[in-house]
Amino acid sequence: MRGSSRILFVPALLLSLPVGGCGEAAPDAAPANNSAAGSGNATVARAPEPLPDVVRVKLETEAGPILLALDAKRAPVTTANFVRYAEEGRLDGTTFYRAAPTKGQAGRGFIQGGIRRSYKRMLPPIEHEPTSETGLKHGAGTISMAKPEDGKATGEFFITASAMPEMDAKGDKPGYAAFGKVVEGMETVRAIMAAPTTPGAGRGKMRGQMIEKPVRIVTARRVE
Repeated sequence: MRGSSRILFVPALLLSLPVGGCGEAAPDAAPANNSAAGSGNATVARAPEPLPDVVRVKLETEAGPILLALDAKRAPVTTANFVRYAEEGRLDGTTFYRAAPTKGQAGRGFIQGGIRRSYKRMLPPIEHEPTSETGLKHGAGTISMAKPEDGKATGEFFITASAMPEMDAKGDKPGYAAFGKVVEGMETVRAIMAAPTTPGAGRGKMRGQMIEKPVRIVTARRVE
């Protein structure tokens, strides 16, 4: 059965392999950064509230707002996780720190943001919900989870600037867990993807994709 009871209590590991065959950099979790101030770990355990089929969350960023419609019906575990990060203020003050445009294809690629593996902000990893099970796809404006490996996504996510079907599950490749889409603010997504990056910064697949001045997420909150 699906549900938050399937959350896995295991430590996050290092980077996974990229998906797809298009030379695309995978949206893996970022290197550890424990300097970010968090909301603390002194939260009181409580039963999660039932979510409606569609949950709207608004990201107020330094580059402009992004309004998300999350699919709690088809991706309940991933959506509940993201809503909790937003409602507990764990994304406030984090950044979009990575811009990964596809070489030679204008307007194609993704931006990545979130807690950047700050352990002060981190909740337990969640079970992977592949697109082959949810029926969701990585179209333009899809929000999906970055992960070091399957079943270890926490508080990092990416938003596609265009359709990227290579991020979907296919055959023995689990892909990434799409769980919603941008309904307002694609101009903000494109502006962040066009932000200058620092040559040589970043490790592995992230090398050269780290935004020179990361774009701050001022607040992330559920809206009606």
